[in-house]
Amino acid sequence: MLGLVENHSLPRTAAFFDLDKTVIAKSSTLTFSKSFYQGGLINRRAVLRTAYAQFVFLAGGADHDQMERMREYLSALCRGWNVQQVKEIVAETLHDLIDPIIYDEAASLIEEHHTAGRDVVIVSTSGAEVVEPIGELLGADRVVATRMVVGDDGCFTGEVEYYAYGPTKAAAIKELAVSEGYDLDRCHAYSDSVTDVPMLESVGHPHAVNPDRALRREALSRGWPVLDFHRPVRLKERRRKPSRPALVAVAAVGAAAATAGLVWFASRRRTTRARFTLI
Repeated sequence: MLGLVENHSLPRTAAFFDLDKTVIAKSSTLTFSKSFYQGGLINRRAVLRTAYAQFVFLAGGADHDQMERMREYLSALCRGWNVQQVKEIVAETLHDLIDPIIYDEAASLIEEHHTAGRDVVIVSTSGAEVVEPIGELLGADRVVATRMVVGDDGCFTGEVEYYAYGPTKAAAIKELAVSEGYDLDRCHAYSDSVTDVPMLESVGHPHAVNPDRALRREALSRGWPVLDFHRPVRLKERRRKPSRPALVAVAAVGAAAATAGLVWFASRRRTTRARFTLI
């Protein structure tokens, strides 16, 4: 458990989550490649190339150079895409593609942070058109994501307006801390990649989740908690069973009821004894 509910007389706090391989089991952008192909946005060769990129990403994480190459490739790939069409494809396939790959452990953490009174912020290198609907699905309060330049024709130009990666993630978090009043020393952050060390070290409670080898070494050397998320589960299935905070609440109510019952029984017993004494 993450502790008691935040004292709201203190500065606000938040939990910052990387998305890919931290909250969901795959790359959010690459997961939609088949849907983009079916929508006519990419060809079969591009599907195969993104499948290979997904394999590299899952096999050992992507280092800085690989992330840069992936950014350049995806920027060139999406040039000319109609933004509204992209949003519609994501909306139509979101539940089928993303819901089954959400880590149960991550969903539980998000619930616990909300219960404790913290905002939940998704901070992802993937594009806003993909990340924002996923953030809404997860119940996140805010989203920080890469933004592409959109031309007057409503299509991506292929240029990047804002790249949410490495130090820029940390800078975005610090800007949010100023605008939202977050006390970063009391905030939490979660990521799987060594490229997110700047984000992790900007908060008081960093966590390495399914870390790549470089981040694992960094986390062990700094004494950061290392978490293992490995149970993807549909949110609908999670909602059929009470969440951990709900179970705690039920247990608390049960304990209170039991205590009240004991008090009533003891009081009743004393009353009965007094009645027999008077007789």
